[in-house]
Amino acid sequence: MTQTARLYGGSLYELAAEEQLTGTIFTQMKEIRGIFREMPEYVKLLREPSIPKEERIGLIEAAFGEQAERYLVNFLKLLCEKNILQEFAGCCEEFTRRYHADHNIAEAVVTSAVPLSHEQMEKLKEKLGKVSGKEISLIQKTDPSVLAGLRVELEGKLIDGTVQSRLDGLSKKLNEIIV
Repeated sequence: MTQTARLYGGSLYELAAEEQLTGTIFTQMKEIRGIFREMPEYVKLLREPSIPKEERIGLIEAAFGEQAERYLVNFLKLLCEKNILQEFAGCCEEFTRRYHADHNIAEAVVTSAVPLSHEQMEKLKEKLGKVSGKEISLIQKTDPSVLAGLRVELEGKLIDGTVQSRLDGLSKKLNEIIV
């Protein structure tokens, strides 16, 4: 994350906190970031220097003006106007970081070979919440190379309960015995 993203994302968070809109803007930022990921050609259009800034800003207003919080729409317009719309993802990360810190939320990334059921996700969130003492925001990833078990990253710590990890541990112990 760049210094610009930290500055802009942090400034938006402070404004949202003053106006008691952190939850609303947090949710809407995630939705807009998802739209930008799904439609990279739209973002490219918004960053196209051959299109006058007024037109690009008008596209933002047309797309989000009626649906999103006014502060967030104006924030997007500002990024577009300053030609730093590419910083939006980093701004979202900074906003999320501050939102999570203020609301005692820890983000955990769980990786498994197959998607977990809703019930499994809820049980995992509950267990991780007890371990960390925080509410858990769980991001699920699938990776067929995991084979079986789960790998969880929580607050910079890796909890590796995969079969591969266990096999690696056994292999290491066997090598220590043999040598």
